[in-house]
Amino acid sequence: MSFVAEFDLLPLAALSQRSRTAALAAARESLGKTKLSLTDFAHLISPAASELLEPMSRRSQALTRQRFGKVIRFFAPLYLSNECINNCKYCGFSRDNPILRVTLAVEEVLQEARSLREQGFRNILLVSGEHPKFVSRNYLSECVKTLHDEFPSVSLEVGPMETEDYRPIVAAGADGLVVYQETYDRTLYGQMHTAGPKRDFNWRMETPERGYSAGFRRLGIGALLGLSDWRCEALCVAAHAQYLLRHCWKAQLTISVPRLRPNAGEFEPLTSISDRELVQLVCAFRLMFPDAGLVLSTREPAWLRDGLIPLGITLISAGSHTEPGGYTGAGKERLHRTERGRIVGLAANSSEWAAAQGSALGATGQFDISDARSPEAVAEKVRRLGYEPVWKDWDAALTA
Repeated sequence: MSFVAEFDLLPLAALSQRSRTAALAAARESLGKTKLSLTDFAHLISPAASELLEPMSRRSQALTRQRFGKVIRFFAPLYLSNECINNCKYCGFSRDNPILRVTLAVEEVLQEARSLREQGFRNILLVSGEHPKFVSRNYLSECVKTLHDEFPSVSLEVGPMETEDYRPIVAAGADGLVVYQETYDRTLYGQMHTAGPKRDFNWRMETPERGYSAGFRRLGIGALLGLSDWRCEALCVAAHAQYLLRHCWKAQLTISVPRLRPNAGEFEPLTSISDRELVQLVCAFRLMFPDAGLVLSTREPAWLRDGLIPLGITLISAGSHTEPGGYTGAGKERLHRTERGRIVGLAANSSEWAAAQGSALGATGQFDISDARSPEAVAEKVRRLGYEPVWKDWDAALTA
């Protein structure tokens, strides 16, 4: 039985409005527990629980240090392609967006990766749009195989696949799989995904289980905050995480809390979650899942990332680019547009072609980042906060 079978039975009624006095009392009671239920989690993300942010933060910090020590793991996203066959209203890579696109050759992927290695990274996340023609199983396997000798940890954030399609990628050396459900609101999900295989809500939600069956030892989930009500999304993510910890117990679990950022489609968020509410959410996730990794990317501003590091975050990116070739300019000479799956080249010597050859412009990114500090600057800030930056925490020799 998959999580889909349990999904429609979630206790969303726990988020129902009660008097503030009653809600605050329930949150205080939940905060005092050592093992939380989904109802307790709902109490801790309630509006009334914002009054308990200070004690929540203290307990979240203590739990994180107890389980993870004073270390922060670093990773970097490496974008392979921004081709996509899906129309997703909130995504810069959406099929109908008139953006500059490219898919890196395997040699160019290695070029990008070695640039990241020079900056210290040993943990990379390969990201791409969903397009089997450009980003096939064989292509991904070859990328992973090429990188595996130089990078102890290689994870994927690509279009969902069947279990049998994941197996050769795992065999090539990939150890992690990240897939955001985007929104757990079925109705809104259908409205946001208007074309392409991503329209299948259940297929996407079952992806972590298929990845686990294929042998991935790390699974990452999350919802894109800014689409549906953040508290409903958070409760669904918590339920999904709880399910995966029961049924995919050999894998490590990470939870991400990404907020929508500006992108090529100029999509405006439908809902909001304030900085204070994001802190509350991070603390609640830590109290609910003491051993889960909590991920914070460069979507968030530097000051907020620095403030959240002591409160529960265990894995961060730094110096990120969200476009293929962003670290070295790889692939710039092959920039094009794609119309109905067909490559449309830029007219030679046109103003668009000339602009694309300029040093400031390459393929279009998925979204704008907020924290533009270099990896070393972020690492130095982590040290000043009293934590140790960890660039490598795994080696294949451990399971050889």
